[in-house]
Amino acid sequence: METAVIPGRVQPTPVQPRRPNRAPRIIGLDVARALAVFGMLGAHVGAVAPDVATEPATWLGIVNGRSSILFAILAGVSMALLSGRTVPLTGGELARARTRLLVRAAWVFAIGGALEALGTDIDVILGVYAVLFVLALPFLRWPPRRLLVMAGVLAVLTPPVDLLLAQYLDTTGASEAPFVSLAVTGAYPALIWWTFILVGLAVGRCDLGSGQVRARLATAGAGLAVLGYSGGWLTGPWALADPDAYSERPDGWDPAWLAGARPHSGTTFEITGSVGVALVVIVVCLVVADRLPTATSPVASVGSMALTVYSAQIVAIWATGTEEYVDNRTWVAYLAVTVVLATTWRLLLGRGPLERLLTWSSVRVAP
Repeated sequence: METAVIPGRVQPTPVQPRRPNRAPRIIGLDVARALAVFGMLGAHVGAVAPDVATEPATWLGIVNGRSSILFAILAGVSMALLSGRTVPLTGGELARARTRLLVRAAWVFAIGGALEALGTDIDVILGVYAVLFVLALPFLRWPPRRLLVMAGVLAVLTPPVDLLLAQYLDTTGASEAPFVSLAVTGAYPALIWWTFILVGLAVGRCDLGSGQVRARLATAGAGLAVLGYSGGWLTGPWALADPDAYSERPDGWDPAWLAGARPHSGTTFEITGSVGVALVVIVVCLVVADRLPTATSPVASVGSMALTVYSAQIVAIWATGTEEYVDNRTWVAYLAVTVVLATTWRLLLGRGPLERLLTWSSVRVAP
C-alpha cells in the first residue's frame, strides 16, 4: 500500500535503523600481538637464555617474561577498544560492553582450562587473562591518567602483598587451590598482573594515531625500562639467584623476593622495566605498520588471531611431545608455519576461529 503524498506538507523521512560504525583495525597492534605470541612460543620451544646479559648469546632471552607481559598489556588495549576507544561508553552501552567482555573472559578461561588439561609443561596464561578481564571491568570509565596512577600504586604494593598472602595461604594449606593459584601463588599471579591490564587500558584510551601520543608513550616506555632494570641491577646482589626458585615461596619474610628484575620474579623492578619495554614495542609496531603495511601484513595476520595461534601452538607442542630443545630451529619452524597458516586463513576466511567464536557469542548474549 502506497503512502499518499499531501501537497504543501513536508513528508517525514523514514527512520533507518542505526548501525554502529566499526572502526578500522589498528594494524600496528596486531603486529605487536604477533610479536608477543612469537616471544611466548620462543620461551616454550626455543633454546634461549633465562635472562638477558651483555653477551650476545643471551639476547634472545628477552622473550622470557616480557612477551607474556606485552600480551597482557595488549589485552588491556583490546578492552579499551571494545568499550569506546578514546571515549568510554556510558549507560546501557557500557553495560552491554561489560557483558560482552564477561562472555569473552568466560571463553578465555574455558579455553585455558582445556589447554591445561593437555598436561604439557607450559604454564598456560589464559586463565589469568580471564581473571584480569574481570578485575579491569570497574575501571572502564577511568581516564588514562587515573589508570596509570592506579597501575603505579599496584606495581609498588602488590609484590609485597602477594608475598605475604602466599605465606599466609601456605600456613593454611590453601595455596594449591585453583583460584588461589590464579590470583596469588601461581606463575602469573593476577594480583601482580593487574598492573598490566590497567596500563593497557590506559594506552587504549589514548589516540594511538597521534604522533605526539606515540612520542610520549615511547619516551615514557624508555624511561620506565631504564628505571626498572637499573633498579633491578642495583638490587641484584640481594635477589634470588635461581629464577626457578621463584616458584617456591619462602617460609619467612625474605627481602630477596622483592629485589632484582629477573623474568617472572614479580618484583616492582621487573614490572616497571617490562611495562617500559612493552610501551616501546607497541609504538615501534604502530610506526612500522603505518609505513610498511604490505610488509607487515603477514605478521599482522598472526596478531589478528592471537588467541587461536597461541592455543594451536600449545596443542601442537602437546601433539609432538617434545619437552627439551637444544637449539632454535624448532622455534623458527613454528614461526614459519604459523605465519603461512595465519596469512592463508585470514585471506580466505577472515577472522580466526576462536576470535569468531568470542565475537559471535558475546554479541549474541548482549546484542
